[in-house]
Amino acid sequence: MSTPIIELENVNKSFGPIDVLHDINLRVRAGEVLCLLGDNGAGKSTLIKTLAGVHKPTSGTVKFDGKPVEFDNPKQAQDMGIATVHQFGGTFPLMSIGRSFFVGVEPTKGWGIFKRYDRKTANEIAVKAVQDFGITRIDDGDRLIGGLSGGERQSLAIARAVHFGARVLILDEPTAALGVKQASHVLRIVLEAKKRGLAVIFITHQVMHAMTVGDHFGVLIKGALAADFRKGEKSREEITDLMAGGEALADLGEEVEEYMATHDGHAPPPQH
Repeated sequence: MSTPIIELENVNKSFGPIDVLHDINLRVRAGEVLCLLGDNGAGKSTLIKTLAGVHKPTSGTVKFDGKPVEFDNPKQAQDMGIATVHQFGGTFPLMSIGRSFFVGVEPTKGWGIFKRYDRKTANEIAVKAVQDFGITRIDDGDRLIGGLSGGERQSLAIARAVHFGARVLILDEPTAALGVKQASHVLRIVLEAKKRGLAVIFITHQVMHAMTVGDHFGVLIKGALAADFRKGEKSREEITDLMAGGEALADLGEEVEEYMATHDGHAPPPQH
């Protein structure tokens, strides 16, 4: 197997006395989609921020191309090729597509005091980058971001990350607020990014979306990795059960049945 692009070894993260991540071990290789599943409060956001350079691990090691790295800020992680796309694409509603695509790194023309933003070049590159991902509806770089659908905003943000050399793409709940058609657009783009050799970390609580694109899966419960498995090793029901603490619920069901069998069919009294 090739060396993982990014790897976490025994990573813990605490905020004062509160432990948020516990001994996380994960790795993602080029051309692979790792799906991180978990309910609200499972630790997904803290894990993303640790990967993206917002938080430093309290203990443990983050490796990039097999070498330990420490990020002092998100810019260092970005410069190394780690791009994070948040739920609404991190875009600016009142900006044009071309301007948003190049925000902070605008192409210019002219020299000295005559240097100015090259709108034509920015628009052409932005539109081509998105269309290369199969989003053909976007054909005018002067369109405002606010007029795009949620799926198109996600597509634009992903295309931008790839254009600027991302090697690791972290997608934070990209399909959570989308309808079926828009979500399928985003999932196709995830598969295209994988085909181009990126390592994709896809954070979601939607099991079907994960199963559509994932190669490798991790289930987070209360900051710990409750399961780590490859495609085809668990069914949708097994994954859903894990996420919901289904095994604990099954144990509880057995206890209730046993109680009722020995107490004339009465349910256990509530615990105070």
